[in-house]
Amino acid sequence: MTIDLNELPRRRGTQSLKWDQGFGDPDVLPLWVADMDFKCSPAIVKAVSERALEGIYGYTIRTDEYENAITGWFRRRHDWNIEAGWITDSPGVVPSLSLAVQSLTNPGDEIILQSPVYSPFYDVILKNGRKLAESPLLLSNGRYEMNYGRLEALMRGGAKLLLLCSPQNPGGRVWTKEELVRLGDLCVKYGVKVVADEIHCDLVFPEHKHYPFASLSEAFADITITCLAPSKTFNIPGLSTSFAVISNPKLKRQFDDRIQALALSSVNFFGPPATIAAYNESEPWLEAVLAYVQSNQEYAVSFLSEQLPALTPIVSEGTYLLWVDCRELNLPPAELKRLMYKEARIAFNEGSQYGKEGEGFLRINLACPRDLLAEALNRFASAIQSRAN
Repeated sequence: MTIDLNELPRRRGTQSLKWDQGFGDPDVLPLWVADMDFKCSPAIVKAVSERALEGIYGYTIRTDEYENAITGWFRRRHDWNIEAGWITDSPGVVPSLSLAVQSLTNPGDEIILQSPVYSPFYDVILKNGRKLAESPLLLSNGRYEMNYGRLEALMRGGAKLLLLCSPQNPGGRVWTKEELVRLGDLCVKYGVKVVADEIHCDLVFPEHKHYPFASLSEAFADITITCLAPSKTFNIPGLSTSFAVISNPKLKRQFDDRIQALALSSVNFFGPPATIAAYNESEPWLEAVLAYVQSNQEYAVSFLSEQLPALTPIVSEGTYLLWVDCRELNLPPAELKRLMYKEARIAFNEGSQYGKEGEGFLRINLACPRDLLAEALNRFASAIQSRAN
């Protein structure tokens, strides 16, 4: 398979959230929201095109082929034997997080998250009338670690649920088996259920391995709802195809009841064929993307070290995101946004949206052609250097 990841497809004027959102300047280069500037694998393009040519876009069902594509993928890539009966379809991972919060907790319950973390984690807690219980991650030698003492204190204090981001967004940590087992043992001890957002599970660099939390023991599986999708892995977020994996029949019934109550059980017309093509035929495409993104990270880290030594990149072990510590610039969030949008004419993600611990950081999307990344970094460096002169 020949894959040209250096080509930048036309994205402006395509109703793209990433490119057409607008930042007050049409020339702003967007390296923010987590979708890729790479064309999907040829197998997915073919499957979706053929589906479109059917000409009738009616209600859609799951098939054995669809279920086998999912179970086969997780068995091959992650040594996790999922049963088809554990799978519940969902419009997306974020809706699944919210549905899990609603089905497993009551208003006023405390829910644990580990910040800095993907911003919708805050929304699904607070906008559902639950209370936030934060256990900030510890940044040690350029790598995030869990604060087990704080986690245990929150669990002992009555927290009912933990939202786990694995691999971690925005910090790029791929949690080790030992870290996850230690966390799981605490959850079992204190009767805390877990909702695991593992949407980035396939985007892990070769030196690391993703361990599905629920795969580590029957006890962990019994307390866990795992939220998954091919969307980040294969760049198909616009198809709204996602699923939750729940082996505990009681938890699955609670989750499914909530799906039915909100009438969210319909399957996207393009979702099953795209998922089948992704999991059955697109692994070579994924391997090429992972190698390219890792090369982009090496380029970005080297560039920042040479051109902007005051900034410290947190080297990612997984995801296609680079978390950069800009606290030496001593800029509040509003000023950091101005530096990006107005002076550098680039759009990275400003870190305070990931929690207080994210203030002074930026998140850069590395899933783009090298020329685009280089131009964005050069603009950023020029803007910072102009301020210093």
